[in-house]
Amino acid sequence: MTIKIAIATIVLALGITSANAQTHTVAHRQHQRIRQGVKSGELTKTEAANLRNDQKEIRQEKQEAKADGVVTKAEVKDIRKDQKQESRKIFRKKHNERERN
Repeated sequence: MTIKIAIATIVLALGITSANAQTHTVAHRQHQRIRQGVKSGELTKTEAANLRNDQKEIRQEKQEAKADGVVTKAEVKDIRKDQKQESRKIFRKKHNERERN
């Protein structure tokens, strides 16, 4: 019985670690998209600043989730939802035909 509990704990820990790595990869990719948008002129300075601020808020949310030592499935789900919304926001800002600085 204790072996089953130990195995379940290890599997759960690996799943959460994998989720943390995945959210980190998404954040890195989004940062690159913002940087590329500024470089190509698709994003104005104001749009880029707003998007970077949103990224900072997501990073803070991740830090708060990790603060107690356990990142729950609900916290991971919420962070992924925020990242997905941010990804859509980056796309919309890059394709809104605004005058670039």
